[in-house]
Amino acid sequence: MAAAMGGSFLAGVVAGYAIAIPVGAIAVLIVEQGLRRGFRAGFAAGAGAATADGLYAALAMVAGVAVSAALAPIETPLRLIAGLVLLGIAGRGILSLIRDRSRPSAALDPSTRGWTIYVRFTGLTLLNPQTVIYFAALILGLPQIGADPASRVAFVSGAFLASFSWQTVLALVGAVAHRRLPPGFRTVLGALGSVVIAGFAIAILVGPR
Repeated sequence: MAAAMGGSFLAGVVAGYAIAIPVGAIAVLIVEQGLRRGFRAGFAAGAGAATADGLYAALAMVAGVAVSAALAPIETPLRLIAGLVLLGIAGRGILSLIRDRSRPSAALDPSTRGWTIYVRFTGLTLLNPQTVIYFAALILGLPQIGADPASRVAFVSGAFLASFSWQTVLALVGAVAHRRLPPGFRTVLGALGSVVIAGFAIAILVGPR
């Protein structure tokens, strides 16, 4: 059983990194949080994204095929909602940068409390139904990773820890830039991040229906 759990944990780690590492809107947003507000904000954002990945991994383990089938009919509405939310975030980011130009570089927005950011990023990441479909497909292809309850727990734990570690790296990258880059350059990078997020949003909105 220990060997099976170890194999399932490693499979979860690989799956977690595979879903987390590709650069997407969430990754850009996590770096942006660290860049504009420091490590604590970026860490909270990354923890929220990792929580959503862990929840979807658990769903896939428990009822992956059924959940995938249930999400399929509403995939397009979810994608449209996600695109609109990302557009709103991009616009809000630009407005915040404009307001922040008149503030000291270390000043933080009161709305950036860790719990608020965590909940926001958990919800935003959960808008992507492709994650549970990805995990369900993996489980169907490798049935041994869910052969028993202990292996399922090991897989979900590995996926969550992998995603969490990667999101923490992204938060750290943003936080280092927050501390070391001059305010003007941080503003430019923040604006670029908002533009990239808007690009992701547009790509989601005009994607295949």
